[in-house]
Amino acid sequence: MISAKEKYINMRRILNEKQWRQCLANEALEKGNVALVAHTAGVAINTVRRGIAEVESGDLYTPGDRIRAKGAGPKRIVDTDITLKSDLDKLVEPKGDPMSPILWTTKSLTHLCDALQKLGHSIRPTALSKILHKDGFSLKANKKNIEGVSHPDRDLQFQHIKQTIGKFETSKSPMISIDCKKKELIGNFKNNGKEWQPEGQNRVVNVYDFKNLSDGKAVPYGVYDILQNKGFVNVGVDHDTAVFAGESVRRWWDKIGKTIYPDAREILITSDGGGSNGVRNRLWKITLQQLANETGLSITVTHLPPATSKWNKIEHRLFSFITINWRAKPLTSLETIIELLSHTTTKEGLKVTAMIDQNKYPTKIKVTDKELASLNIIRHQFHGEWNYTIHPQNTVKS
Repeated sequence: MISAKEKYINMRRILNEKQWRQCLANEALEKGNVALVAHTAGVAINTVRRGIAEVESGDLYTPGDRIRAKGAGPKRIVDTDITLKSDLDKLVEPKGDPMSPILWTTKSLTHLCDALQKLGHSIRPTALSKILHKDGFSLKANKKNIEGVSHPDRDLQFQHIKQTIGKFETSKSPMISIDCKKKELIGNFKNNGKEWQPEGQNRVVNVYDFKNLSDGKAVPYGVYDILQNKGFVNVGVDHDTAVFAGESVRRWWDKIGKTIYPDAREILITSDGGGSNGVRNRLWKITLQQLANETGLSITVTHLPPATSKWNKIEHRLFSFITINWRAKPLTSLETIIELLSHTTTKEGLKVTAMIDQNKYPTKIKVTDKELASLNIIRHQFHGEWNYTIHPQNTVKS
């Protein structure tokens, strides 16, 4: 049998404030002792007396009624502290004031409360959170969206790329989008994301992503076939150079491209304007010339205009799905990376082929003006530095 105190504890858990008061009132009226009921229930005597007044006046609780009278309860802190709101606004949006105490630190609830305290206010983080949410504030992460200054001919270059793609699509010639994905450390390191696992079986990884704790690095260079919706990734272990970029395209052609396009006489490559396959990279053009000579293909290149690398098709047609597929999976070996890449698929039918490239690719290789002049290159009339075609050197320029 439970005690009276335990009975009151259980009742308090299931009753609202008004029901609780009136329940105690009935207990007190039955026992004829207000103080005893108040003491046993652990409430103030006035709480029981208020309940008795409500019972005797017929003001009983009905489901759906207000529990408290209108205007009851503690006043909002913004109503009792007149300058709190204006001071908070200045802290959250400093307007570039170099003397703001919060401008050069994290705008966390704790820091904001500390800053407000220095201004003579007293507020708890929970109350501050309610004020911020009511005013439309929320926790935000940095959003990567600024790539650089847009070129005046940005839109015209996209139109030129579209027209070039249209010509190649009509002739059913191969069109590929290329780029190098972010380099990855090989080892038991954290990979962003979450995956379903049995309870209590979290994958434990290294605390620090130090290079000296790794088994090397992986340099995934991607080739995306726009017509076939197929991806190819050449995973290097050395530097991302123009020669490595060219070798990646060569491997794609030898392993996949020439089988799919046996009658091809030309190929279109779209890429961004920087890095190993960049606009100003002389070695990139030399490498393409060697590839054109070997394959007999005329290679047309259209670079995306400055500050638009995220528009490259390979970014959202291939790389984004690779990232999704290996989320939360430590890249512990090259073999693991190849398996994860090869099993990347989409509902639209994307298939990926991957292979390891153990070759060394030294940096700082110089290309002389004489070597550059020997290229069999035709620059397009519109921005020839962005758009050009390299023919095999046994072909006469036209």
